Amino acid sequence: MVPLTPGSIRDLLARHGCRPSRALGQHFLADPNLARRIVRLADLPADPGGRMVGRVVEIGPGIGSLTVALAESGASVVALELDGHLLPVLDDVLTGAGVAERVSVVHGDALTADFRALTAGGEWVCVSNLPYNVATPMVVRLLEEFPEMRRALVMVQREVGERLVAGPGTKAYGAVSVKVGYYAEARIVGSVAATVFVPPPGVASALVRIDRRPAPPVDVPSTEALFALVRTGFAQRRKTLRQALAPALGVRTEPVLVAAGIDPRARAETLTLADWARVCREAA
Repeated sequence: MVPLTPGSIRDLLARHGCRPSRALGQHFLADPNLARRIVRLADLPADPGGRMVGRVVEIGPGIGSLTVALAESGASVVALELDGHLLPVLDDVLTGAGVAERVSVVHGDALTADFRALTAGGEWVCVSNLPYNVATPMVVRLLEEFPEMRRALVMVQREVGERLVAGPGTKAYGAVSVKVGYYAEARIVGSVAATVFVPPPGVASALVRIDRRPAPPVDVPSTEALFALVRTGFAQRRKTLRQALAPALGVRTEPVLVAAGIDPRARAETLTLADWARVCREAA
């Protein structure tokens, strides 16, 4: 198999009459060494001989650069691809690499797909170069709806990665940071230059590792109530919580904040997950 370098990727796409879709946020990984590094960072379960075991879900495999590295590690891969035009290209690459039998290619949309059906209900790890335009809602959906996903190693736009892992008091900290922190521990484990993609995106990327918590670190009456408050609080970042939470709590806003030990003059970006949980309990 010819390595998937920028030149060989362009030739492959031309041979199949395909081109990257801007609407789908397609930027194809063109560095086999980086693909293998991503597999190592994903820390997939291995047998005593070091051969990877277990099931991996890859969202948006594209032409298969990362898919090949995952399959070569020994993992069983479910590759979910939205763009039907790329399926023959992906089949060509996987067959040429001799790993087609280890990969189940599925044509579908990850934002609506039933991952339990795709993975036969067992635990799995997500390893993906996520399309930039769906990265945040995709990560949130996986955490909220599929506890069977025990870990994820995703490549996303650097700015998105910073929001996923941000802590209180930082510029990137927001509602999605709180939500990720409720379900998982997340950290940036690598940076990726735009030059390793075809076509190169206009921004750098980050590798984010997300490890699901055994249980949420805070107790709340309901997750829906917690995240509704968080969204309301961050909707107008420049306002104090006394002002920002008024649409949700009305005249109760200040008493609830005081009872939770929160200064009503504080702003949403200063509150920890534990702070938000106290506000949620007092508001119940």
